[in-house]
Amino acid sequence: MGSISARRLAKELREIQSEGCPVGITLVDASDFSKWLFTIEVMGNSQYQGEAYTLQFRFDAQYPISSPAVQFVVTDGKEAPVHPHVYSNGHKKERPADNDRYVRTAPDNPKKTLFHYDDDTV
Repeated sequence: MGSISARRLAKELREIQSEGCPVGITLVDASDFSKWLFTIEVMGNSQYQGEAYTLQFRFDAQYPISSPAVQFVVTDGKEAPVHPHVYSNGHKKERPADNDRYVRTAPDNPKKTLFHYDDDTV
């Protein structure tokens, strides 16, 4: 991990540890600077109210210039929300009719997915 990236993540981790996360969000694991896990409990009036999901943030050496790869964790009994913009493997985008094929062949990093958009008006 690059020194700029490590310094930035160390600063952000110190802020989280001293100020805490927003209501409904819990830092689960930040034992290294390549991957952090957060649990997010859905609050308020929503069809997902009371549900909790785990998100994985993966950071590369170019962070914060390069955004983290973020996806829902779908292992160890954890599931992604059932939503048209979330694939069943936890990648975020619109869930297509060929979801099962995508999940079988998708790269591990959602940032490396090349998406084809069928509707340019959306």
